[in-house]
Amino acid sequence: MAVELEGGCCVSTMNEGTPESAGNMKLWRQIGPATGATAVTLQIIEFGEGRSPLIRNDEGDEVLYYLEPIGDREIASQCTVQLDGHNFDIEPQTGFYLRSGKALLVVNSTSVPVIFVSVQCPKSENEKDVSSFPGVRLTDRAAIPTADRWYRVLVDEEVGSNEVTQFVGSIPPGRAPDHFHQYEEVLFILRGYGRMWAGQTNTPIEPGSCIYLPRGQVHCVENTGTDELRLLGVFYPAGSPSVRYER
Repeated sequence: MAVELEGGCCVSTMNEGTPESAGNMKLWRQIGPATGATAVTLQIIEFGEGRSPLIRNDEGDEVLYYLEPIGDREIASQCTVQLDGHNFDIEPQTGFYLRSGKALLVVNSTSVPVIFVSVQCPKSENEKDVSSFPGVRLTDRAAIPTADRWYRVLVDEEVGSNEVTQFVGSIPPGRAPDHFHQYEEVLFILRGYGRMWAGQTNTPIEPGSCIYLPRGQVHCVENTGTDELRLLGVFYPAGSPSVRYER
C-alpha cells in the first residue's frame, strides 16, 4: 500500500494495485493526479512476448527507461522498439524520449517480460528534431561527480527534450543533508536499500520503489546499506540533477 509522507511525498511499489491490460501489455499507474502530482506521472509497463499495442500520447511528452534485472528477476536481453517507421534494437539501462504525437510499439522476441518505467509530462512547444534514436544507453554517458555521489543524464535537449530531464544517480551509504528542488520529480529505485525522508517523516525504500516529490518539498534519500543505492530520476521542468537548495 502506498505510503504518504510529509508535504505530499508518496512512496509505492512498482507492481502495486491491479494493472490495466491491452494485448501483451500490462500497465501499473503509480504516480499521477490521484497521488497529488500536477505535472508528472509514473507508470510501470510490462510487455510479454510478441508485438505490443501502439503507445501514443497526444497530450504530453514521455520518457522511458528499459529496466535492468531487479533482485532475482531475469529480464529479456532482446527488445526492439519501432518509432517513425524505424526499428531500434535496445538493451536494458537505456533511456529514451517519446515526443507528443509520436507512436511507439515494442517487440519482445522472448518469453521473458520486458519492463519499462514511463514518465509523462506536459508537451514541449520547442522540441528539437533528431534523426536517430532519441535515447542513450547508461554506459554511453560519462558519470558527473557531485559531492560524494555521481549522476548520468540520459534524456535532455541532446535527444530532443527541452522540458524534461531523465537521469540515473548513485548514492553511497549514509544520509546527505536535507534539500529541496524547484521542480516536480519522480524517483524509481534500481538498486540498494534505504529510507525516503520527507521533512520529519520517512519510510523504507528498495528496488522497485516509486517515489513522488512535489516541488519545494524538503527531502533526502538515505542509503542504509553497505553498497551503492542507485535510482532513476525524472523531473519537470528540465535542469541539472546537481542543483539543490538546503534549508
